[in-house]
Amino acid sequence: MGVITNIAQGQRVFTSNAFLVAPDGNDADGRTVVVDPGNEFDAVAEIREHVPDVDAVVLTHTHADHVGNVPAVSEAFDADVWGYDPDHELVDHAIPDGGTVRMGDHEYLAVHTPGHKDDHLCLYARDQGVLFAGDLVFANGSFGRTDLAEGDRGTLVASIDRLLDLLDDDLREMHTGHGPSVTREPRRHVEAAAEAARSMP
Repeated sequence: MGVITNIAQGQRVFTSNAFLVAPDGNDADGRTVVVDPGNEFDAVAEIREHVPDVDAVVLTHTHADHVGNVPAVSEAFDADVWGYDPDHELVDHAIPDGGTVRMGDHEYLAVHTPGHKDDHLCLYARDQGVLFAGDLVFANGSFGRTDLAEGDRGTLVASIDRLLDLLDDDLREMHTGHGPSVTREPRRHVEAAAEAARSMP
């Protein structure tokens, strides 16, 4: 699945989690990718603690806490930025719904999951059982805010349901935009988020 490191761990600033996904083998096709570089901390220095270079930046969505560090990371490593909306000023290349992106040693399916923000993507490697959920869902059945611009509760519920239809029961890891990653029965956390998003006013 590659080596996944939250380079924003311990930062006490306005930032999302920021995941460095690096190959863990000698796969010539492996790619070192940053998923959401975060905001208001020296992401470049943190990345260089782990790897010498970055091949690409991949965005789950373009809220400021997820993308504030994009210009610095992109410039430092000459890395193109991939996201759902190619018209966004920070995005160099589009990842379409149903497209794939190689991160670490594996291919991840891009799933368009609006409701928190229109350009939101989740990234799912089925064979490895790894999900990057962005701000769609979080640990313990929490779910993304829908009171911001482009937020909509009904759309969010539909996105969570769509994701659940894709997820295998043996999902092993869920990495979220905020809070802890989930490595014990993560699918149940997504199911709980779906139920909570339906029932909460």
